[in-house]
Amino acid sequence: MVGVSISQRPQVSGGIRPGAEKAKNSMAKAKKNSERENHIAEEIIVDAYGPEEQAMGWYYYLEEKLHFPFLATCIAERATSPLCKGDEVEIVLMAPEDECQHEMFVETRGERRTLAIPLSQLKPIADADKGTREAIEDWHYWVDQGYVL
Repeated sequence: MVGVSISQRPQVSGGIRPGAEKAKNSMAKAKKNSERENHIAEEIIVDAYGPEEQAMGWYYYLEEKLHFPFLATCIAERATSPLCKGDEVEIVLMAPEDECQHEMFVETRGERRTLAIPLSQLKPIADADKGTREAIEDWHYWVDQGYVL
């Protein structure tokens, strides 16, 4: 689908997350970036017409682009995550595929086992390589636009 933006693709997954606007009332929606929209449509979710296919497109893109391990800072607290804003963690790998059907997760070492952390909660620390930073920025853009899997 060369030249087709994400917003022109069929909204098979319902478009905006229910409650996304309420959850983001303190954060303005990111401004549309046509270059990033085209990159996502043509390289990440190309030929993906359902949420499962989009999730797998994102999963394999991130698995290829993220160079593990890398250090990241928590930029937002979540009720389902043990991290607090400002916490630094070492990210060691992608969470298993079956954990990433509706959101992308990465893993960090916990005290007794590895823990899956939402990628949207993390920002790589400056020494992360360019590919890692760009891939995370792509995912943050997707989430900030209200797109869902």
